[in-house]
Amino acid sequence: MKKATIWILIISMALTFVGLILLQARYVRINAEMIESQFNDNVQRSLFQTVSLVEENEALEYLGQTLEGDDYSGSKSRLLSQDSQTSQMKKNIDSMAGNLKLTSEQINRPTIRLKTRHGQSTIEETSRYLQEKFKQNFSRSKTILDQAVFRWMKEIDQKEINERVNFEDLDGILTKVLVNNGVTLPFTYSVVDKQGKVIYNCHKDIKQDEIEIQSNIYTQKLFPLEESSKAAYLQVTFPTKQNYILSSMNLLLPSLALVLIILSIFIVAIIIIFRQKKLNNMKNDFVNNMTHELKTPISTISLASQMLQDPGVGKTPETLKHISKVIKDETKRLSLQVEKVLQMAIFEKDKSILKLNEISINSLISDIVNNFSLKVTSKGGKITSNLKAANDVALVDEVHFTNVIFNLMDNALKYSDKPLLLTIETWNEKDNLIISIEDNGIGINKDDLRRIFEKFYRVSTGNLHNVKGFGLGLAYVKKIVTEHRGSIKVESELKIGTKFTITIPTLKNYEL
Repeated sequence: MKKATIWILIISMALTFVGLILLQARYVRINAEMIESQFNDNVQRSLFQTVSLVEENEALEYLGQTLEGDDYSGSKSRLLSQDSQTSQMKKNIDSMAGNLKLTSEQINRPTIRLKTRHGQSTIEETSRYLQEKFKQNFSRSKTILDQAVFRWMKEIDQKEINERVNFEDLDGILTKVLVNNGVTLPFTYSVVDKQGKVIYNCHKDIKQDEIEIQSNIYTQKLFPLEESSKAAYLQVTFPTKQNYILSSMNLLLPSLALVLIILSIFIVAIIIIFRQKKLNNMKNDFVNNMTHELKTPISTISLASQMLQDPGVGKTPETLKHISKVIKDETKRLSLQVEKVLQMAIFEKDKSILKLNEISINSLISDIVNNFSLKVTSKGGKITSNLKAANDVALVDEVHFTNVIFNLMDNALKYSDKPLLLTIETWNEKDNLIISIEDNGIGINKDDLRRIFEKFYRVSTGNLHNVKGFGLGLAYVKKIVTEHRGSIKVESELKIGTKFTITIPTLKNYEL
């Protein structure tokens, strides 16, 4: 995949995800605003109904005392709901109608005698008399009512709010009206004057710190139709309002979870794309290296075979010996390169098939050191072995584990700019076998140290240009060690050297 294509794909995915986030955020915001607006409407309607009931309560109480002399102040629960308010108003209206009704005793009907000669005129006169009498009684009752209302309006301006409002009734009315309008959250309320001074306060078992952090205050004027110098206001707060709004949006949680999952998939996809791009570049480098590595011995063998077929070339024993040696060396070199290429098949399997046998690791390492020492000494180097492990028997695949030790020793030789001093040690820690391979080579910088076990990765060699390879050696080493239930770590410093430490279970530990 081309780099431009990758970036186009990433930008498209990013724009799509940003658009999804914006739509989700807008949907959440609109839902929150709608829920809050509905809640505010219910509260404001409840407050208006509450103050209306309080005002009607005061009016009916005063009129009842005036017209009937009843003590309405003792009826504290008569207006705790809309139904009881309607019932009470009906009773008062019936009472007022009773006061205005003309009974037979109040009218004092005169004795009417119907005579033949005055029959029609006598009925008309009686009707007019009754009408006049009714008007007089109605006018007198209306005058009494008007005087009572006038006195009430005059007196209320002089009364304090706590004399006009029974706060216990207010608490019951407010609670009932809020519930009737679907508001069941815990609340606190207070009655304040124009200057904001608290006249009455009710916290209703709510903690003070919860009240202080609440900034949403709903306010409604008591007796809203009056223009009084002693105006008072009912203020209500709901400390758990925000929690209520959030809990009302629980259905949005699955969509938010899906957005987070999509974000995770998006990030993982980007990481995989870049890793695949990086791996593709490494594979290209591998193919180029492999082509070069295989081409050189093939060309040399081809040239040597042509020399053998060329009649102009002398077939002296020395010439034949030289040409055969070249063919043998290049064939061996080609064989090694092909073997390294075949090692790639191991990385395509989740788990390679190992032929495990009980092997003495000290003996195995001794044989490898004996075979490898010729290469080291030919370049002025030296191998020191210190095999101290008393319990050195382990279940290993002899071929693959030999390749692991050989690869580490071969790397030490290849990445050395001076005579190699190679030290190999073994010892036991609990039921594990430790193998240490340390050299005095060029070392590995910190950036490369984190990646040396990656497939196809090759360490930069600076001014050392004779190092060949495909970048499979250390990746192969780590895979084989891991499949032997072991681990490998590396320590290195530039210009000082590198130390590889392998830990594998002994036979006893492996059986456990």
